[in-house]
Amino acid sequence: MLISFLRLKRKAKQEQDEQREMQKQAMIAQQQLKSQELAAQVAMQTIELETQGKLKYKQGEMQLEIERNKVEAQLKSQLMEQEFNYNLQLRQMDGMSLSKRETSREDAKSQRISQQNTEQSKLINQRKNNLPPQNFESNEDSLDGFDLAEFEPR
Repeated sequence: MLISFLRLKRKAKQEQDEQREMQKQAMIAQQQLKSQELAAQVAMQTIELETQGKLKYKQGEMQLEIERNKVEAQLKSQLMEQEFNYNLQLRQMDGMSLSKRETSREDAKSQRISQQNTEQSKLINQRKNNLPPQNFESNEDSLDGFDLAEFEPR
């Protein structure tokens, strides 16, 4: 009886040890599973943070490109406006130059006609009054602007 009691006790202890060992292994497996889950969560968070960082970087690049394009468009607009103003000024200057040239031509023509009329009037007067020939040349008519006759001794 004592032997069977000891066998029974040993068997119970052995079963109890086996059960503890199984519980211990189950706990280790559970801890490993939790550790793996935690590592997976950390990896996912890391990937998510990297993705968010890349996304923010891309958004920043896009915003910078948009601002650059806005500034470029504004500068081009200013240049186009300035070019338009220059072209407008050139057209006005061309118009004024053409107008001055036409006015100058008309004034010269008017002066020639007036001089011609004066000379005709003098010729008519010369014929009527039987006067000597008229000299219509002036000092301004010579090529160099003066006549050597002015320097003759008196």
